[in-house]
Amino acid sequence: QVQLVESGGGLVQTGDSLRLSCAASGRNFSENGMGWFRRAPGKELEFVATINWSGYSTDYAASVKGRFTISRDNAKNTVYLQMNSLKAQDTAVYYCAVAKGPFVSRSDRDFGSWGQGTQVTVSS
Repeated sequence: QVQLVESGGGLVQTGDSLRLSCAASGRNFSENGMGWFRRAPGKELEFVATINWSGYSTDYAASVKGRFTISRDNAKNTVYLQMNSLKAQDTAVYYCAVAKGPFVSRSDRDFGSWGQGTQVTVSS
């Protein structure tokens, strides 16, 4: 059974950094793209970042570009989201997901397996 477990969330102040991790188990995801999405209170699910199977192709939402970095370690079946210069607007539950193919994508419909989410709260 596929399982994705996010970790690294927490309560930080504006300008701080956090590193989220998403460990996948159940099967090898080295041939799949991965992504991070977030849902703020009362808002829709929002794309954050995505990375292709090899790690050489990435894409970011405009709101996080230049501050967040997605990366992966296929040997560990793990994807990361380094978040710097955090803002109050980044407060949300962050979810990692496995793409249905090797590609990058901004659409949640292209992702088939999801983690349970990790809370990130940025106080101003």
